[in-house]
Amino acid sequence: MPITVIAKLKVQPGKEAEFEAAGKEMIATVKTAEPGTLSYVLHKNTKDPTEFTYYEVYQDQAALDAHGKTDHMKAFGGKIGGLLAGRPEIAVLTEVARK
Repeated sequence: MPITVIAKLKVQPGKEAEFEAAGKEMIATVKTAEPGTLSYVLHKNTKDPTEFTYYEVYQDQAALDAHGKTDHMKAFGGKIGGLLAGRPEIAVLTEVARK
């Protein structure tokens, strides 16, 4: 069963471009290195340019667990840690129904 993750991250003012660059790099790596990741999309809030949201879908719990243990995830955390204005808000969801 697919697992969805919604991760909201607040970035310090003036650090948006640096965060976006790191986010795009992470997406490129996930795309090639994680076949169990079905979607990995970064969004920016249109009303608050310091708020970003990742929408992630994994084929199963094993794929989500593997994502969290990758070297590129650890490196990404190191790159963005100093850019954030607080801890990310993360929700892990299971699908109930779909169109």
